[in-house]
Amino acid sequence: MAALATSSTQELGPITGTSVILDCEELSTREINDALRGLEAGSHVTIVHPSGRHNLAVGLFEHLDIVIDGHAGYFIGGLGAGPDITVNGFVGWSVGENLMSGTVRVRGGASACAGASSHGGTVIVHGSASSRAGISLKGGTVAVGGDVGHMSGFMAQAGTMLIGGDAGNALGDSLYEAVIYVAGEIASLGSDARIEDLTQDDVDTVRRLVELTGFDHISPEDVKRVASAKQLYNFDALKGQEY
Repeated sequence: MAALATSSTQELGPITGTSVILDCEELSTREINDALRGLEAGSHVTIVHPSGRHNLAVGLFEHLDIVIDGHAGYFIGGLGAGPDITVNGFVGWSVGENLMSGTVRVRGGASACAGASSHGGTVIVHGSASSRAGISLKGGTVAVGGDVGHMSGFMAQAGTMLIGGDAGNALGDSLYEAVIYVAGEIASLGSDARIEDLTQDDVDTVRRLVELTGFDHISPEDVKRVASAKQLYNFDALKGQEY
């Protein structure tokens, strides 16, 4: 495996090796991301010594296999369209924010706003996630093996969430067309969210997600389906300010 540990990437040009190591102790965040953008599709990358570094592997548009070997900070894998990223640790806020395609897999837990505004792709958190997981989801998939905090799925417009543990207060507040599946208990539902009967399509969807994520503690037949009651779609100011 080739190792890239230099203080400047400006003289490197395109990096075409199939396996590369990027060391956060030797490279700045900008240098790491510049190096990643110089890799050809299909390359394998290991980012070592992340030590909570923010903004790693953002804005990438090639299919890369990236392993961040340790705990990382905010906005990991954001604005991505193609890479498959695995974090061997915990992450901070907004992992996979505005993801377009590809996968961001976190082996530990995640802070607030995991998968925020994701349009496509899949954000997978093996541990628990904090508040507002899946906020403003726009078509992507957010799967959390453990619990999620309050206001998760807030204003989720499209896409799917799978929660393998319990959900905090105000789950799915102001949902639109997104669907949330919960294996554990729900502290409370948010405005306009309701529990609906599972269909066979729901069971099949959850089964596919269980296979994708490896969350074998989830029984697809036993989850709760949370969706919008669609009472917030229209607002009439002449009717007592009621939705």
